[in-house]
Formats: sequence, C-alpha cells, structure tokens
Amino acid sequence: MLRIESLHAGYGALRILQGLNMQVGSGEAVAVVGPNGAGKSTLVRALCGLIPVVSGKVSKDGIDLAHTPPAARPALGVAVVLENRHLFGELTVRENLLLAERHGHKTRAEKCRYSMDEVVALFPVLEEKMRQRVQLLSGGQQQAVAISRALLLQPDLLIMDEPSTGLAPKVFKDIQVVFDTLRARSVSLLLIEQNVRIAAAVTDRAYVMAMGKVIDELCGADWKCAAGSERLARAYLGAAAATESASS
Repeated sequence: MLRIESLHAGYGALRILQGLNMQVGSGEAVAVVGPNGAGKSTLVRALCGLIPVVSGKVSKDGIDLAHTPPAARPALGVAVVLENRHLFGELTVRENLLLAERHGHKTRAEKCRYSMDEVVALFPVLEEKMRQRVQLLSGGQQQAVAISRALLLQPDLLIMDEPSTGLAPKVFKDIQVVFDTLRARSVSLLLIEQNVRIAAAVTDRAYVMAMGKVIDELCGADWKCAAGSERLARAYLGAAAATESASS
C-alpha cells in the first residue's frame, strides 16, 4: 500500500525529515506519534505534496507519489484530512460534500465505496445540518464534514492529521466507530496524532518520531499499553533532552 523510504524533506535549506522509513499495509491502521517538533506535521505536508521531497521515495501500490501533483492524488486513492480541515466555510455542509462526491465519482467510479447517504449515516449529526454553512458548525461537526468529504473521494488510503485536536472525548469516540467501519471496508489509515492513548485505541501499531527521525516502532501489547509506558516516556523525554541540548 504506502511505502516511505529514506524520506528527506523540509522547508528550503531547513531539512526536517531525516531519512524516514515507514509502511502501511492494505487495510491496516498505523499511527505516527511523537512530541511537539518531532516532524509529524512536516511528514503530512510531504505526503500531501504541499512541500517537496528532497530525496527518498513515497509510493502507493508501487506508484510514485513524491512527484505526483496534490490534485492528482485522490485519483490514486489517497485522501487527507488536515488538522485545520480546510473546509469551505461559506458553503453548506451539502455543498462541501457534493464537491467531493462529484470528484470521487469522476476519478474513482470503479472504486466507489461510499455514497452521500452512507457517509451521512456514519455521522447522523450531519443529516439535520446539511443546509447549514460549515463555518457555523461546532469543531466536532466540522471534523465530521471533513472526514465525510474525504470518504466521498473514494480512497483506499486515508491520512489524518491530529483528528482529536479540540474535540470532546465523546465526539472522538463517534469518530473511532467510523474508523472501525473503514477497516471493515479495507481502507488503510495513517493517523498522525499527539494523543497516544487515542492513537493506540484505533490503530494496530505505531512509529515514534523525534527530531525528524523514527526512533521506535511499537506493535501488539507494547503499543496498546503504550500510554504511560516507560518505553514511550524514554522516547519522548530523550527527544526533549536532545532538543534542549541542541538549543543551548
């Protein structure tokens, strides 16, 4: 599915990502966690094509993504929900979803997984908000619109950047149910998340990042019990100490 090999990327002369290696299998849910400044947001931007890949490879099903324009990636089955969601606030919920639905049916007709009715069924709160402008919705409702819009692009790989930010725990539990539904339909998930407890609840394994590198990989019981574990604490504290040392 998704392969990241020796990835280097950053901003101008500033190299943030230092030789990342990751992979996400078909139907697999994988998290990327790490302290602030680890390079998680830069990774998302590189995967979206918002910043150039300096060196290394990013591919999906053997197809090069590193040199694929961002607008062409949905046709390859890649959808992204960014942390700030990037919704059209002046448009209604229905209008936001229709734009994605038309694009998804045009470019991914043979891979159609979700209809408008199905995504609304996943997020029942949207049914009564369809004619309301998105900018008037709560944070949780906007996140529901952002995920629904991504699903209407008919992806088989969904990348989510910090989906729990600003959401009440109950709201995120509703989103967790949606993640389970995605996996039942063989949609792969790459979850970039600051909250380890939330990430461990919805993914199979995780890469731990610090200072632009993967410093650990957790799976099975090690990952499910990661929140508060000494192993993860050492990774976070070690990264913090290294950052402090570098700045002094």
